[in-house]
Amino acid sequence: MTIAPADTETAAAAKAAVAADQRRSQLLRGVLDLCLLALIAERPRYGFEIAASLAENGLELVSEGSIYPLLARLQKSGLIDAYRASSPAGGAPRKYYRLTDAGRAALAAGRTTWRGFAAAVDRTLSDGQPGETDDTHDTNR
Repeated sequence: MTIAPADTETAAAAKAAVAADQRRSQLLRGVLDLCLLALIAERPRYGFEIAASLAENGLELVSEGSIYPLLARLQKSGLIDAYRASSPAGGAPRKYYRLTDAGRAALAAGRTTWRGFAAAVDRTLSDGQPGETDDTHDTNR
């Protein structure tokens, strides 16, 4: 049985999409704590609200279930604390998270680190560096 070129292209596109999601997931894993701290710095938030805000910002790969262990670690390390408050819509009280002074300091330091790292990655990945072409590293010349 032969595979039609269109089927091969579709399979390749699907494989590339999965690889891109895996890469995004791995990249996010390294900065998710900073993302949570940044969102909580804006105002106290509860878990579902944090997950929804991440999704609104294009980080839809993060599920509500994956942030709770990280919130617990952030709380245990003293970067956030939690309190219970009534839901504005009624119902059971929600657990809200807010930054501590240590959390604000960690967020400021993390932002500085991230900006330097992101700038270095952007420089490395940028297209059209002056004087470079696709055959710059051709060893057959």
